Amino acid sequence: MTTPLQAMWQEAQDDGSVRERLYRVLRQAIIRMVLAPGQALSEKELADAFSVSRQPVREAFIRLSEAGLVEVRPQRGTYVVRISQQAVLEARFVREAIEVAVAREAATLGVAERTLDELRELIERQRRCSVSSDYDRFFQLDEAFHRALSLGVGHTAAWRVTEEVKAQLDRVRYLSIPDSTPIAKLTDQHSMIVEAIGRRDPEAAGQAMSVHQREILHSLPELMRRFPEMFDGAPSAVAVGSR
Repeated sequence: MTTPLQAMWQEAQDDGSVRERLYRVLRQAIIRMVLAPGQALSEKELADAFSVSRQPVREAFIRLSEAGLVEVRPQRGTYVVRISQQAVLEARFVREAIEVAVAREAATLGVAERTLDELRELIERQRRCSVSSDYDRFFQLDEAFHRALSLGVGHTAAWRVTEEVKAQLDRVRYLSIPDSTPIAKLTDQHSMIVEAIGRRDPEAAGQAMSVHQREILHSLPELMRRFPEMFDGAPSAVAVGSR
């Protein structure tokens, strides 16, 4: 097992059951390019590496397939899929619709002061990531920001739907940091969203969230040029093991 996967497995040690922990570790490994597009995944090797039976690995593959992150090819194996431009654009559309509605409602109805404090604290921690160039940590804090906002207005189901549709989008978001989309720019956009919510301005909150969610439209073409092997339509890469 590679060192990055080992670290991710340890970090997720309190993340529910073995099945849930395994799924989340593999999902994050794919999103963060620890497991690259086109890479072959071995059920046996992963089971041995994580000291688990093959059943939870098989179940994780099924869930990852449903999320559009792996392809299970009968008699041939399981592979990390390349990034689908169409899936990214569809996920971005759905996410914008949900999160703009969440931001507008938060500004219209107001949110608890503790929620605003939590969001502002997350923004400050994001700014520190910009200074230290800690891109992995920023990605986690970015996720925490959007989750805290949805949960802060009582829309747990909305966040669950967002999580389900954005797996392909997350890979592009991860690729875009820091060169295509600087951390400082994303952090400033988060700040504008929270400021609009804090002053109870739903129009400004919705607009700020829309601008934020459309940022990926600017970086996607550049990323496709820079990393053609990671996207659909690129020449087939040589499959490698999960070691």
